[in-house]
Amino acid sequence: MSGLFDRDDAHRLVPGSTVIAVEGLAAHWGERQVLHDISLQVGSGEIVVIMGGSGSGKSTLLRHLVGLARPTAGRVEVLGTDLRTASARAMHRLRRHMGVAFQGGALFSSLTVLENVILPLQEHTRLAPATMHIMARLKLEVVNLAGSEDLLPAELSGGMVKRAAIARAVVMDPPLLFFDEPSAGLDPVVAAELDRLILQLRDAMHMSIVVVTHEIESALTIADRLIVLDGGRIVATGTVAEVRASQSPRVQALLNRQPSVPDFDPEAYLDRLTRA
Repeated sequence: MSGLFDRDDAHRLVPGSTVIAVEGLAAHWGERQVLHDISLQVGSGEIVVIMGGSGSGKSTLLRHLVGLARPTAGRVEVLGTDLRTASARAMHRLRRHMGVAFQGGALFSSLTVLENVILPLQEHTRLAPATMHIMARLKLEVVNLAGSEDLLPAELSGGMVKRAAIARAVVMDPPLLFFDEPSAGLDPVVAAELDRLILQLRDAMHMSIVVVTHEIESALTIADRLIVLDGGRIVATGTVAEVRASQSPRVQALLNRQPSVPDFDPEAYLDRLTRA
């Protein structure tokens, strides 16, 4: 993955390049293995959605992709950096080119919206304060939060918190953006607006985007490619049409919202209690 960036602009990806490459990834929590032989790729300018039910391994995979966890086995390479062997300095440099929008927003409650968005610029650049303010305000306009700069997170709606978190994630124009459950807790209209914003960010800023979600409708709307996890394994991958056509019972159960628990029979349950 050498030569990933153009020489003239470290934030512009070479078209057709591979942004993320994962090979044979395994992960454990203590003695329990939670990811099994995960291999995937994300290309430049692509929206890849990682989906699956609760406990499928989505969040664990995301933690490995952003470098918050080291793999037990296998390789995770992001923007040309091997995360398993990368030094702290290399990881610090890499994170300047990555944006992460966390599930709950992760805004600092004591800071205003504008102050939250400026934080990455303060941590990673030596720009003049006036320049930082201009850049932050521009990103707040992109996510339709102009005029909300002086509000505190407690004064925002759920959708506004999500958009403020996105503004902070993209304030440094990263070529790679991660979303953790972007639609969680939002009503359908606000969730649809957020889906549209994700598509606009990809098209306007030419970034690669990885979205982790269990929201089926959102996943099918924004994905160029889907990766479906179940029990820590990839059970389907491909375009939306290809995944819809999957013959896997687990994939079809997920897409069609079919419960995996047996039907509850009240009479049989009472009978077992009586016998006990």
